[in-house]
Amino acid sequence: MVMEQYYFSPIMILLLAFLSFLASCFLVLFYRHRTQFAGNNLPPGNVGYSVIGESYEFVSSGQKGHPEKFILDRVNKYSSQVFKTSFIGERTVFFCGAACNKFLFSNESKLVKVWFPSCVDKIFPSTTGNAAEEAAKVRKMLHKFVKLDGLQRYFGTIDQCTQSHFADSWENQKEVHAFELVKKYTFKLAARLFVSLEDQADIEKLSKPFHVVNAGITSMPIDFPGTPFNKAIKAANLIRKDLYSMIKQRKVDLAEGIASPTQDMLSHVLLTCDEDGTYLKESDIADKILGMLVAGYDTLSAELTFIVKYLGELPHIYNAVYREQMEIVNSKAPGEPLKCEDLQKMKYSWNVAQEVMRVAPPVQGAFREALTDFAYNGFTIPKGWKLYWSANSTHKSADCFPEPEKFDPSRFEGKGPAPYTFLPFGGGPRMCPGNEYTRVVTLVFMHHLVTRFKWENVFPDEKTTVAPFPTPSKGLPIRLYYHPR
Repeated sequence: MVMEQYYFSPIMILLLAFLSFLASCFLVLFYRHRTQFAGNNLPPGNVGYSVIGESYEFVSSGQKGHPEKFILDRVNKYSSQVFKTSFIGERTVFFCGAACNKFLFSNESKLVKVWFPSCVDKIFPSTTGNAAEEAAKVRKMLHKFVKLDGLQRYFGTIDQCTQSHFADSWENQKEVHAFELVKKYTFKLAARLFVSLEDQADIEKLSKPFHVVNAGITSMPIDFPGTPFNKAIKAANLIRKDLYSMIKQRKVDLAEGIASPTQDMLSHVLLTCDEDGTYLKESDIADKILGMLVAGYDTLSAELTFIVKYLGELPHIYNAVYREQMEIVNSKAPGEPLKCEDLQKMKYSWNVAQEVMRVAPPVQGAFREALTDFAYNGFTIPKGWKLYWSANSTHKSADCFPEPEKFDPSRFEGKGPAPYTFLPFGGGPRMCPGNEYTRVVTLVFMHHLVTRFKWENVFPDEKTTVAPFPTPSKGLPIRLYYHPR
């Protein structure tokens, strides 16, 4: 025993010395982390640990189905609508509430600019600029395509694709997993409208790497072989190659008059130039199409899925939507198709869709970056700090929406919610350009859904996770019952 004590004591000394060294390194890193958040008049807040900050707490609240808890807890704790934190390795200030939203949206390109994490540039690299600059270009180029006037020419296609989806995937089924079918629908529709893909084999070929990209975007941004993020980068490159081939063929078809200038988004982008008369390179067009597929997929899928969820849970809401939609059916001659002007008659249905987006916003928020030092509410926001606006800070606030947990479509009657409180599409000059596309697709989907089926949710209390999009934990299985036709 004496010899053992004598033998191990040097090792123990070395181990203790090493642990002491690690502790000192941690203290140095922790001190440096803290000093980065020091300064005069900074907003209150907790910056958490070095590197990870409070990222875990933010993600954890979403995985538990209550992403608003992270925000509202801190607003209450600090008695402030703005608070600082360390988030995804960035010095960040959360802006919460309608006044904060108005300030950020009104100062776009003045005090703040849009910002994306660097991992976005790795999946969507561009030869002409960073992700924020490219997003601005896309908005300008696609403005006419995604606005209602532009969408009217594609309304028949949207209606036909929606009908065929229900006929192929829902009818003659006793039970379906709504979430998976909705994702299948939104991708198929986007592939049709964006690049005119109709053959199911071609759609599936594109969808396989696309789903890998989608999974990687919401994973930890670790670019190491085998990680979801690394797989997403490789899958995005595969999709670009396919899109590049489509682009080259479309240019030939347009030149020979085989393809139409208004055929789809691809034709639109190929024939649209910027203010300087410059047309996009083929490689950049491939990136734009890929980006639009990703941007419209998760958000629209989430919204439509939760429309199914709440209509299944709330029979009185379902019945009111059904009555409205059947009035449209009964006003038509037998076999007469749905028309774009019919959407104006779906006011209650759209109120329901908006309430779904309030309760389960498809987009939780977005980042900005301070272009210069500025003051807000007596606090100094330093240049370069990241700013985050949150839809949930108003959507789930009793000050903005009384009884916020209650599902109440009447909130959107008359003038609707107060300005800067309802933000499913953001606001200001950076408002999502796809808001009209979302409205058209949503109402067409609701029309054909409720006039064909009634249903009940298999798991009425199915948990919702938000990471970062609302997702039913079991895929929202529903039992279908058919309306007589």
